[in-house]
Parts: sequence; structure tokens; C-alpha cells
Amino acid sequence: MDDGITHALLPESATRLARFIADYERIRTSEGRGSESEAFYLALPYRDTTARDRDQWRMRARSYDYIVRRLLAGSRVLDLGAGNGWMSYRLALAGYQPVAVDLLTNDRDGLGAARHYRTRLRTLFPRFQAEMRHLPFADAQFDAAVFNASFHYAEDGEACLREALRCVKIGGMLIIADTPWYARDESGRQMLAERREFFLRRHGVAADAIASLGYLTDERLRHMADALSIRWEVHRPWYGPRWALRPLIAKLRGRREPSRFRLYVARKPG
Repeated sequence: MDDGITHALLPESATRLARFIADYERIRTSEGRGSESEAFYLALPYRDTTARDRDQWRMRARSYDYIVRRLLAGSRVLDLGAGNGWMSYRLALAGYQPVAVDLLTNDRDGLGAARHYRTRLRTLFPRFQAEMRHLPFADAQFDAAVFNASFHYAEDGEACLREALRCVKIGGMLIIADTPWYARDESGRQMLAERREFFLRRHGVAADAIASLGYLTDERLRHMADALSIRWEVHRPWYGPRWALRPLIAKLRGRREPSRFRLYVARKPG
């Protein structure tokens, strides 16, 4: 345990993921993620005091509000891909009992940044460094598991869902939030190629150390649902007119289909 973070990454996973973690942290640092100011973390997701990622945080806020107001039931919530812990912080303030999981533990963009929330919480939520497909929890410990803008980083989406299902109670829910969706698989593949080229040009790394899922399509969702005997509910929060018009604008300009964002919810079968 380091600064309250439980390190539960399997040794073989730590070795395999070392380059991915290093590349990801390099890119996030180059992008200027995080802040020296406690006020930045305490304002998330409703305000980005740095103004660097304002649109992204606005979308995160609307997804979070939708999840809390319309979806979550029960109190024990597994925050998968917690990053700096903003969702777990907000859930704790709202009376939930969150547990934060991420690969990153640094003090700006990883679980270490959660130190900023100690001033506002009686007890800081538990934090675990772990891989989503190897979670260090007993069966049926949680009421819900939320993939917090993280499912697209999974190497094996079905394995990650299966592991999350193991950790939630019968009737408990899985929620995939803020992972890009495409109507056509070709659009997703093109997005990944464009991103790889951009990262190489801007940051000097391709960010392809692992073969992550990258995006969702209806076909991928159906395949995972069939394999796990679950049924997806699709929810469409309102992200504003700008997001709603993106597909039309892209079509008019002759560009590829842009990503869209939805919430995918499934219940653990009995």
C-alpha cells in the first residue's frame, strides 16, 4: 500500500502493461492533464478550471448526472477506470460507497490525485491499482460497476465484463459510460489509425502497446451480450446541440462518421 493505494496488479500484468502505462502517462502529461491546484479536482466534472478540456468535462458531467439520477441503485459502486477519482469523490459526497480502480497511481492524473478530496470527505474512498479483468474483490460485493470512460481501453471486453459481473450482486448493474460508439466498424478503425498518427506526431509515441478495444459497435455489444447472457439497455443523455449535430456536419463535409456517446446498462442475471 502506497499513500493509501492498494497495489493489486498481478506481477505478470505489471510487466505486460508497463509500456502502456508509461506511454499513457507521457501523453497525458504532454496534454497538460491534471493541475497543481486542489480547486481543479474539487470542481470536477462540472467545471474545468484549466479550461483545457472544457467540452470533455461538460460531457462527463452530463453522463454522471444521468447515471446518478436515473440509473444507480444500491450504495456500493465499483468505479472502473477511476483516473484521478473524480467520480468516486462525487459518489461519496452523494452518500454512496465507491471503490476506485485504475492502472495509474500518479499524483496528477492517477489515483494519487485523490489526496485532494481528503479535505471534503470524512473518509477517503478505497483505491486499488488493478487490471479490469483481474479485480481483487470477492464475488457479489457491489451493487453496480461503472466503466468510467475506460471500457475502450480493455484488451478483452468480454473478459472485463465477466469479471465485473462476478463482483456485482445478482440483479446488480454494469454501466459502460463515455466510450465511443460507431455505426460502422470501418469508422472506428479509421479513428484508431488517425489517433495513432496524431500521437506519433504530437507526442512521439503511438500508444499501441496493447491491442485495446478502442470503440464499440452494435455488433460488438451483441456479441458480448450473447456470450454473457445479458441484455443491454441503451440510454442517450443529452450532450447538447453541438454533439447532436456532429454526424450531420461530418456528412455534409465529406468526413468519416464521428464517434457518438451513449450509456449501456446490463443487469447480472440470477
